[in-house]
Parts: sequence; structure tokens; C-alpha cells
Amino acid sequence: MTLSQPTAPASKVADFIALSRQIELLLTARNLRGMQQVQQQLRPGYILRAARLFNLPAGSTLLIGTGFPVLDTFETDGPVGAIALYQAAQALNLKPYLVCGKPLFSLLAQHYQCAELPVNQLQGRVAQARQLLQQLKPALVLSIERPGLSAAGIYVNMRGEDISARCASFDDLLNLAPCPTLAIGDGGNEIGMGNVQAALAGLNITPSITECDELVVADVSNWAAWGIIAMLSVLRGRDLLANANLLPLLQFLTANGCIDGVTRQSTLTEDGLPYQAGEQLIQQLQALVQPYISEPDNVAPD
Repeated sequence: MTLSQPTAPASKVADFIALSRQIELLLTARNLRGMQQVQQQLRPGYILRAARLFNLPAGSTLLIGTGFPVLDTFETDGPVGAIALYQAAQALNLKPYLVCGKPLFSLLAQHYQCAELPVNQLQGRVAQARQLLQQLKPALVLSIERPGLSAAGIYVNMRGEDISARCASFDDLLNLAPCPTLAIGDGGNEIGMGNVQAALAGLNITPSITECDELVVADVSNWAAWGIIAMLSVLRGRDLLANANLLPLLQFLTANGCIDGVTRQSTLTEDGLPYQAGEQLIQQLQALVQPYISEPDNVAPD
């Protein structure tokens, strides 16, 4: 249940939607994997709507699923954004959990509140999802760069390889959640992309069929997290990007075995892009939202 919301002037709502659109276009400006095509199927304002989902009573639980297997480890894209959203949620007095499978779970659980998903347990995934939802009672379930089930009931990476044996299943936490669900992806095979099946038909990808309430697309999934946090800054009247720590997060992850999902190398990169590209994007987001950061306004648009 969200907080009660006062009525905002139509002009302010329009300003917020326009800002949301600016952020949405910025996040897909490079069009690395066809997300501009997917974006056309989404109703404008989805960054604003995604940020509104964090408008929850203090102490509410969020489940943030992440971790895309690459070789015998995980890629850097996803965990960075998940941790950023985790930290933003904490700053808003919410109670986030990072939800993932090993080996990523073994690393993150040393530093963050986590819930573990079993790997290669497709047959038991529905019961596992029900158990976790009942145990943690989330007010929001969020997926960032997690593989989503294909129409064949398997997980497939961007190279067309079946990676099911190395995947934990997060899909049914969204399918069964009694609360809003939010998903972030950048290629078409991630959880949430079931919302845009028609737009994915022309892409060289085995698409995910798992849906969500609100989908956010970006050139790099981590970047979508920064975009949502930027919009949250406007809604809450405080700069939640002030402590954005992209490079330290990449250093932490790569020092502990995470690799670039495109190059499969242990480098300070995201999907083949140098970390400076992500830092530049954060600076652009800060420049966009800074004029708006004044008074909190928790009014959802129509």
C-alpha cells in the first residue's frame, strides 16, 4: 500500500513527465542493443512511474533481484545498479534485500542484507518463490539484469547459449508477488521483457517472456538504476546521486570475481564500456535533475 498522495498542479506533473522523458532518452541514447526500438512500445513517463513505486511507508521491504551468470561467475552489469538502489532505499528508510544465487550471493551477503535463490532448481521455483514472498512480505519486487525464462522454459544468454544450469530463478517472485513489480533490462532476455514481445521480434535475441508491472530499459541496466535514483531525488527533494559510487562498486565486484558480460574480461567496465561512460551519465543525470530538487512532491501522474 502506498502513502496517501496530495493533488499536484497539472503543470508540475507535466514537468515531471517531461523530465522523465529526458532521462528515458538519455538512458537509450547509444542504442547498443536495440532498446530505442523497445522504448517505442513503452508509455512515456516510465522512469517517473518506476520512482513512484518507492513511495512506501518507512520500514517497507523491497526485494532486489540481480545477477546474470557469465562463465562460472556473474557480470558487473546488474549488481552495481542493485547495490545503488539498495543504498537509495536505505536512505529512504526502507528495508531492502538483495536476492541472488551463488556465487554472487556468497559475496554480497558479507556486506548487505541478502536472500539466497537456489541455482539450477527450475522445477521447484514456484514453491521457492511462494516461500520467500510469504517470509519477507515485500511491498515492491524489483529485478535488474536478471535472466528471464524464454518461451521454451529455459534461460538463454546474448550468445544463444542455454545457461539454465547456472541460473537461479527470480521470475516467479514477480509472477506471484502481491505487490507492484519493476524490472530493468538492456537486451531482451531479461525479466520484464515479456511486456514488449512485439518490439523484440526484430532483435537477435532469445527473448524472455516474464512480465512485470513497470519496465525500464537502458543501454546498460546499471544506468537505469541511476536514472530511477535521479528521479527519486526530484520526488524527495534531496540529491540521492550525491554519493554515487560507480568506480568503487566496480572495483569491489571485479576484485571478487565479477567480469564484464560482453568481453568476459575482469575489467572496470560495464557491457564493454569504460567506467568513465557510466560516470559521465551520472553527471548528466545530476545536471538534469538539479534544477528540480527543492520540495518533495509525492504526486503520481495519471
